Formats: sequence, structure tokens, C-alpha cells
Amino acid sequence: MMGAPGIQSTTRPESTEPPYPSARYAWYVVGVLTLVYVFSFIDRQILNLLVRPIRRDLGINDTQMSLLMGFSFAIFYTVFGMPLGRLADSQNRRGIIAIGFAVWSAFTAACGLAQNFTHMLLARIGVGVGEASLSPAAYSLISDYFPPHRRSTALGVYGMGIYLGGGLALLLGGVLIKFTQGQDLYTFPLIGQIRGWQLVFFAVGLPGVFLSLIMFTVREPFRRGMMKSTNQPVPFREVVAYIGENWRTFVCHGLGFGLVSMGSYGASAWVPTYLVRHFGFKESDAGISYGLIVATAGTLGIFFGGWMADWMRGRGRLDSNMRVALYVTLASLPIAIVAYRVESAALFLALIWPVAFLTAAPFGVAPAAIQQMMPNPMRAQASSIYLFLNNLIGLGLGPTAVALFTDYVFYSDAAVGESLLSVTIIGKVLSAILLWYGLKPFLQSLDRLKVWTTANN
Repeated sequence: MMGAPGIQSTTRPESTEPPYPSARYAWYVVGVLTLVYVFSFIDRQILNLLVRPIRRDLGINDTQMSLLMGFSFAIFYTVFGMPLGRLADSQNRRGIIAIGFAVWSAFTAACGLAQNFTHMLLARIGVGVGEASLSPAAYSLISDYFPPHRRSTALGVYGMGIYLGGGLALLLGGVLIKFTQGQDLYTFPLIGQIRGWQLVFFAVGLPGVFLSLIMFTVREPFRRGMMKSTNQPVPFREVVAYIGENWRTFVCHGLGFGLVSMGSYGASAWVPTYLVRHFGFKESDAGISYGLIVATAGTLGIFFGGWMADWMRGRGRLDSNMRVALYVTLASLPIAIVAYRVESAALFLALIWPVAFLTAAPFGVAPAAIQQMMPNPMRAQASSIYLFLNNLIGLGLGPTAVALFTDYVFYSDAAVGESLLSVTIIGKVLSAILLWYGLKPFLQSLDRLKVWTTANN
């Protein structure tokens, strides 16, 4: 990827940095990146609504299905995220994202060609590799477009893509399932006969291959806070050493936010199935109902988290990104416990709305905390560590943990609600403990950043 046309270093050694780009254009860039993020989550989450037909046609159980939902995607997403994060710290970030967008979209469409578990597994791995290009580069881009007191809000808006994409995946999936009901097979050009769920993958994957060109409307910004003496990336050993000095912050931050993510991804994967198994919903209705909640509550929640962190920071709380996550995690726990105990579908959906709102709030402030505490030439690499832990624990473990509880603790498909509750409680309690213990190390990391900046600029 380093040798691809248009991917060049943009680091400059000027002693005086230029002003930030206009707010109007900066928000345009956030809009483009958010749109790309929406597509990534549609491609990532569409599988969650297709559990029954894929299980039926591929002959797999809940645990195997969970591996397709989470672990197979997450392990390669996280492994490739680190080298792609280092690439984003020195090379053209928009080019990296554009290539990755085309790759993951093509592999999403390839899921529609799967004839067995292995085929689907390989296609999901490809989706994970492609999507690894996006967020480290996007976080770095946004941080160079916005001053520090606006970054949490901007990253919160970008993070809306998680919930807009996840919600749209369920909504679009629900609509497409309604469309395909009553017809077992479709004829697709050049491929032949396919089933309805395979058509869904083509419908959500192929447009992204062409839409990836939108990234070339984004200008690569000046990299701020870089070392004056060189336009080369910081040696990897120095990055490792700096992160090692901040290991307490990384452990509390990475594991704390990862455990929040575990409950969130577990719910995204299995709440539609819970609605089907426990309340008798059709898959299409489950997707539309839960998709509306995810798209509205999640989007508002992640914006609220970023806005609240910027508001608190403006009043002297330098650890506001960590505190917001701690507060909303504690607030969401009792509501979630009640939600999984009610026997009314309407009441469950009413309660899951504030749970989704509060659970979403940390996912804008989590990357903002990394941008706040790390030197510019290390931000994307540090972000890749956050994404490594967040996706390995959240996406990799969350859906599988729910399935393991269902298959091997409760021994019943009907117990998916108990499984969701168990994973939610474990994740939120442990997360709150880690985020609390991470407050002091985070402030110490901010002090180390001042020392590093003074020494290198």
C-alpha cells in the first residue's frame, strides 16, 4: 500500500503551523468519514439479522454463527489495524481509507457467494482486513482538522457511524427480508440462482466499491505537533517506549472501553434474535424495531458523550473523556437489568432505548482520549491499540460470549435473554472499575505529553 499512487508523506517540518482549515470544510470531512463509517457498520452488522437463514443453509449452530459475527472479523481487523495504523501516521490517510473501503465492500458482497461455513469465514476475514484501514486514519485526520477543544464533539459525530450503520443494517436487512419473503431463489447476473440472504449481501456490499471514490474529495491536512527536525515517522522503538511509559493508561482505557463494547456488540448481535425467540417477532420486524432504536438512541448517545466531554473539559476537567464513559456506564446498568427481566415486548423496547443511548456515549470519547494524550506522530498507532482491544474484546468476545452462555451454560436457544443479561452485567461492572482506576494514570499521561512536546518541538 505504501507504493500505491497518491499515498505520500505529508509531514512538514515548518516551525510555524498554519491555521486550522475552515470549520465548514472540516465538518464536510467529518461528514464524508461518517458516511464511510456508516457503510463499514452496515457491512459489519448485516449478518446479525440473517441468523436463521444462514444457520439453516450452512448447517451451523449459534456458536459458529457468533464466530462469523465477531471473532473471525475481529481477529484480522485487530491484527491488520496495527501496521495500517503505523502507515497512517506517515502516509496519505485518505488513500489508505479509499483502498480499504473498496476492499471491505467487495468482501461483503463475496459473503453472498458463500456455500459453506469456511467460505463465509474467509469472506468475513476479508471484511475485517479492509475495515482495519478506516478508524486509525480517520481519527488522525479529524484531529488535524479540529482544535483540541472541538475534537471530542467531532469524533463523537464520526462515531455516529457506528449506530447509524448498525441501525441501518438492521432496518435495511428487515426491509430486504420482507422483500425476499415468499421467494426462495433469485437469479443474479453472471452468478445464477441465489437465496434471499445472499442477495442482501450483494445489495449492501457492491455500492461501497464505487462509493470509495468519495474519499478523493477529502484533502490531506497538515500534520500538527510533528517533530521539527525531520519529516520521517517516529522510529517504532520510540513509539513502543512511549506507550510503555503510559501502560497503566492503556490498560485501563483499552480494557475498560473494550468491556463496554463487549455488551454493546453482544446486544447488536443477539437482541434481534431475542425478539424473535422470546417475543415471537418475525426477523424483518425485529430488524426494523431494533434498528430504529440503534439508529436513533445510539446516534444521539454518542453525540451527547462527545459534547458532554468537551463541556466538562471547558470547565477544567481534563479527564472528561474518561469520566463521561464511567458515569454513563454506571447509569445504564440498572436499566439494562430491568429490561431483560420484563415480559412485555413494548416495555422491553422502551427500556432498551435509554440503555442504547447511554451505552453509545463512550464510543466518541474513547478515541478522543487517545488523541488527547498522544503525540501526533503516534496517534494512529495508539488508536490501533485501542481498536485492537476494543474489537477483540467487544466484537470478538461479545457475540461469542452470549452464544457460549446460551449453548453451554443455559443449554437452550430460548435462554438468549439470560445470556444477554449475564454478559451485560459482567461487562459493565468490570468496565466501571477499570475506568475509575484509569483516571489518575490518564492525567499523568497528559503531563508526559507536555514533556514530549517541549522536547521535540
